[in-house]
Amino acid sequence: MDRVLRGRVLGFAREPQGVDDLAALTWFEDGAIAIRGGLIAAVGDYAEVARQAPDLAVTDHRPHLILPGFIDAHIHFPQGQIVGSWGEQLLDWLNTYTFPAETRFADRAHADRMAGAFFDLLLANGTTTASAFCSVHPTSVDAYFTEAERRGLRMLGGKVLMDRNAPEALRDTPQTAYDDSMALIARWHGRGRAGYVISPRFAITSTPAQMEAAQALTQAHPDLLIQTHLSENRAEIDLACSLYPQADGYLDIYARYGLVGPGALLGHSIHLTGRERAVIAETGAHPVHCPTSNMFLGSGLFDEAGLRGQGILSGIATDIGAGMSWSMLRTAGAAYSIAQLQGQKLDPLRAFWWITRGNAEVLGLADRIGTLDPGSEADLVVLDSRATPDLALRMEAARDLKDELFVLTVLGDDRAVAETYAMGRPVKPR
Repeated sequence: MDRVLRGRVLGFAREPQGVDDLAALTWFEDGAIAIRGGLIAAVGDYAEVARQAPDLAVTDHRPHLILPGFIDAHIHFPQGQIVGSWGEQLLDWLNTYTFPAETRFADRAHADRMAGAFFDLLLANGTTTASAFCSVHPTSVDAYFTEAERRGLRMLGGKVLMDRNAPEALRDTPQTAYDDSMALIARWHGRGRAGYVISPRFAITSTPAQMEAAQALTQAHPDLLIQTHLSENRAEIDLACSLYPQADGYLDIYARYGLVGPGALLGHSIHLTGRERAVIAETGAHPVHCPTSNMFLGSGLFDEAGLRGQGILSGIATDIGAGMSWSMLRTAGAAYSIAQLQGQKLDPLRAFWWITRGNAEVLGLADRIGTLDPGSEADLVVLDSRATPDLALRMEAARDLKDELFVLTVLGDDRAVAETYAMGRPVKPR
């Protein structure tokens, strides 16, 4: 794991404030990253890093870009085999495709096989950390974290809590949801690079008693993140509010059970009221933008610029399996298109900040991943901006780094990923 990586090194010291905010970058045209014990020991010009670490072998990735590994803030581990399933919007899609696929994760052998494929695809696309919903079965969580541990990856996840409006094979109870989650937290949270996330799927599939169980979990473990779904689809909002008539809107369902705060990851958050936006801003909760999923299911347009204007920091994610690509490059490109449809702009500097340091900040992990700061874990991605004929042709006309980054978000995918590193080890599947 101890080595020097040489290439064009790019990271972010802070959030860029525009396409010309080059001061936000950590950028070295002929740069290097020294790695010792899986951590970043030094970053800078190659000559200086080589002088500081003369004992380390050099892996030369020139002329490629070396960046912090990509981070996916919302993904479904059991849904890899239903990507591209035809013809439904959210609620029918769940019943037709999602729930049957998740039922199979009661079988540990199936869950183990899917975990191998899941992490192969993440790493092939340069994603080194994700926050995943597992199925309702503890076996799925064990399979997920066991495979992540085997590969030395920093991964977050948790079992979904569901005790109604789902097939019997996918329902737990408030008590088993609590007991199973507590056991899984004890087994996995903080073990190696694993982080447990309390995961009520959404209000539609949880009774008030189970929401109370989720609240009890958060009270027992206030340091844990919480992930759920919010305001993805108009019919979903209507159904959720009908199930909780005492609540003042969809977000208030979660707020009444203490599930809205700085550690809350609110997937989708498209159709928010003004009051809900204000509550999210006040509590420090984080909406998570899932652009390819929102287009695929016809759910709506996420107002990232509007939320940012209210001081809200949003995450960005693939939302596999409703999402159409495992690639965070393609995800950023889709977010650009959704912004364009609303008369907004997502510049390439901010897009790359978002899928690296930005998502690390949303997950509360910027002290460990998402940056090139010395002492950070050496989770990195190497990008070849000329990996395909269309990339190479377009790059002939690229004028600067901003052009190159934007081209990668529009035309890039797993073929542009030359290598992926976890704690300094090359881990891209071959």
